[in-house]
Amino acid sequence: MKTAILDIKQFEPGETRKEFYTNTIENHLITNHRNIHKPHKHNFYLTVLFTQGSGIHEIDFTTYTVKPGSLFFLNPGQTHHWELSDDIRGYIFFHTQAFYDLHYNRIKIHNYPFFYSVQNAPFLYLDNDATDFESLFREILKENQNEAVLKMQKILSLIDQIYIDSTRLYIEKNATATAVQHSYALRFQELERLIEKHYKSEKSPSQYAEWLNVSPKHLNRITQSMVGKTTSDVILDRVFLEAKRELIRFKNNFAEIATALGYDDYAYFSRLFKKKCGETPSSFINRYR
Repeated sequence: MKTAILDIKQFEPGETRKEFYTNTIENHLITNHRNIHKPHKHNFYLTVLFTQGSGIHEIDFTTYTVKPGSLFFLNPGQTHHWELSDDIRGYIFFHTQAFYDLHYNRIKIHNYPFFYSVQNAPFLYLDNDATDFESLFREILKENQNEAVLKMQKILSLIDQIYIDSTRLYIEKNATATAVQHSYALRFQELERLIEKHYKSEKSPSQYAEWLNVSPKHLNRITQSMVGKTTSDVILDRVFLEAKRELIRFKNNFAEIATALGYDDYAYFSRLFKKKCGETPSSFINRYR
């Protein structure tokens, strides 16, 4: 079994525009439920606001509570699924990076803290601001259903207003998010890019420090400042996130997954998995059978 990787073209297949999608969450569940009731990934940026109902939303194997005023942001490649009550209501939109970059070539989507790093929390619980956000989502949906002049420009401006207002709230609610403006931010992004490229073959913090031309001690200071973790923890977070994704895809090929991730000793890999994730690979996968 493979984890589905959903492409934006799978939604509203009759549409010629393939870079943007929006809907109410209730209609989205009805028309696309076959794609979203199991853990899956997608190749676009997704934002969803729940205005009524309850449930759970699991993102990269961390479970979050769904309640009115829950706002979630997903990066391409993140694994997620949800279990939602029958009375769920809300709004959803997603878009490709090309769609955003085409209109905002000087603003990078990764500058927003919820898209900046997968280490950052992918959600906000809105309090008094929920009504204002709901109005913006509703306006996006309304605009998308019309064919008025400058339609996509207005949709982009509304999306960016959601991202900007969300960033302000995110920084208020998450102290570590202020690190986006910190001088360490670019170095941490460089580290994450290096980890993404080399995590299967290189686990040594010293090697990453050498590639970044900093001392291991200073690199550790950067990671602690940015996400409150050691360099080694950041590396292993990526390793075992991939381990979980592969376990979901291939179920019982534990030894092959260990080897692919650079661990020839499966027993050691299993012990490290349990230490890092709080359960064995077998107990983890049993929750997804």
